[in-house]
Amino acid sequence: MPDSVKLLSTPRFRPFFLTQLAGAFNDNLYKNGLTIFIAFQAAGISQQESNTLVNIAAGLFILPFFLFSAIAGQLADKHEKSRLIRQIKLLEVAIMLLGALAFIFHSPIMLVAILFLMGTQSTLFGPVKYSLMPQALEPEELVSGNAMVEFGTFIAILIGLIASVYIIGFGNYAIAIAVVVTAGLGYWASRGIPRLPAAAPELEISFNIPRQTRNIMADARQNLTVFYSIMGISWFWFIGITYVTQLPNFVRYELGGNEQVYVLLLAMFSLGIGAGSFLCEKLSGRMVEIGLVPLGSLGLTLFGIDLYFNQGLMAGPELLGPAAFIAQGWSLRICFDIIMLGVSGGIYIVPLYALIQQRSDPSKCSRIIAANNVLNALFMVAASIYGLLALSAGVSIPLLFLIMALMNAAVALFIFMLVPEFIMRLLVWLLIHTVYRVDKTGLDNIPDEGPAVLVCNHVSFVDALVLAGCVRRPIRFVMYYKIFELPVLSFIFRTANAIPIAGVCEDPEMMEKAFDRVSEALAEDEIVCIFPEGKLTADGEMDEFKPGVMRILERDPVPLVPLALRGLWGSFFSRAYGSAMSRLLPRGVLSRIEVVAGEAMHPTDVSLERMRERVLQLRGDRL
Repeated sequence: MPDSVKLLSTPRFRPFFLTQLAGAFNDNLYKNGLTIFIAFQAAGISQQESNTLVNIAAGLFILPFFLFSAIAGQLADKHEKSRLIRQIKLLEVAIMLLGALAFIFHSPIMLVAILFLMGTQSTLFGPVKYSLMPQALEPEELVSGNAMVEFGTFIAILIGLIASVYIIGFGNYAIAIAVVVTAGLGYWASRGIPRLPAAAPELEISFNIPRQTRNIMADARQNLTVFYSIMGISWFWFIGITYVTQLPNFVRYELGGNEQVYVLLLAMFSLGIGAGSFLCEKLSGRMVEIGLVPLGSLGLTLFGIDLYFNQGLMAGPELLGPAAFIAQGWSLRICFDIIMLGVSGGIYIVPLYALIQQRSDPSKCSRIIAANNVLNALFMVAASIYGLLALSAGVSIPLLFLIMALMNAAVALFIFMLVPEFIMRLLVWLLIHTVYRVDKTGLDNIPDEGPAVLVCNHVSFVDALVLAGCVRRPIRFVMYYKIFELPVLSFIFRTANAIPIAGVCEDPEMMEKAFDRVSEALAEDEIVCIFPEGKLTADGEMDEFKPGVMRILERDPVPLVPLALRGLWGSFFSRAYGSAMSRLLPRGVLSRIEVVAGEAMHPTDVSLERMRERVLQLRGDRL
């Protein structure tokens, strides 16, 4: 069973999940019910008036994200989160009572106006929704929690859209009762959310919207990796809104399908998002693995391009139902592309949300999420404008999809050039999931926060990459400068901010600078890893440890965690056959290796002999 599903059994996650699930369902139940009412049931409204109201409704729902996100972020950082969520859900109940009256009195103007209030409530809920998870979940559960939230959100959106069609068929009283009851269920679920302390209780709330919007953008830009992750999420919403907006006409005019085929493909896209989210959790290995983001981006481009080439000569004189559509030979490829677009989106977006939560300043996390919401809304509006202008210029929907897929490739390349850590992590992930199968033992001994020194035996040129791919926290490696300068690996080491070091006889200035950088890293609560042997083993046995690690602990007395690598001796990157990398995959692909961590040692109890003995014990007889 996936860890994300197991989280549903925990009282610290289940009430929150049900609360956000009910909110996402109700938003779409109301919005789609409003659209159906205006388009099909409102008396005395022309087609032009209907189009105008529908577009105004969409704009009114998004507008609060621009207006009130800065205030919402401040409120979420200042106040205890469980109480704030209950107050926001009570506001939803009140808004839905007004919405119910609007349905009962057949008032399209009132329904549209209430949508602005719904957008305001969603704006208030957004920052507390995502900033809550780093407090309620363990660090290794962040990816699982985000996977479950993204899956639940898209499934709730889909079910809300479908349910609205059937519920409103029983009349306006039915939809009025449904939205109020769902809001009440959301409030009931929120009462189970455990108390979570305020991140910044001393914060003074400012209602100067322009100034505070600039401030939250400045907060987001303090960590460029976080900011570019926000841009990546916003770009995903640009893509998602474009597909969802154009899908009905794509189905009708390009595929020759009816509205049930539209719902079928929308369901496939939503289920694909869920499957991608769970797959991301599985591939991440209980850590925030941003190396998966380039894979997701690649999928969004490739399957978007294939969607363009998989069309033409499809639409017949009669609209096809789901059964007839599936019976067409070309339809399976369409379905596959739609599903894989969703899967790619899930793989792409889950690590980005988890990264923002992990690396944001805890006292400003809600405001940074609020900045994310502002940019998301901006990109959604841009997606609508892009679709409108492109179609008005005579661009076909398949060609519009192709242009967007190529734009995605360009945007991804731009972001990955600005933040090469994404590509670096991808290379690390590929190494430990294609060349090796890695078993991990005792890694919980590495502290989740605060400084620490890791020591490990040195078997191969990729020891640092294997450790970086297994340990949840980013590691600053201290490595021999000649290894640091190896082609390809140098890109990874530089991107990971590794610290090159030389022997005192080779370059005493580099050595002193390395020790200074280690001290700076530990002062900033980072983890530093050193290979005390000072060189790769030439015979598989551990060499004596050099005294440099003791110098580090004397200068900065922090916990020391012993590690051992097993199974890398005899691999392509070791010196088992003379020169490393002289025999191509001597053990084949997916050979099994192990990373073992022992209990942390207090700096006053550490000596070179005791340290080496502990690493030898962890390594055992397997070289």
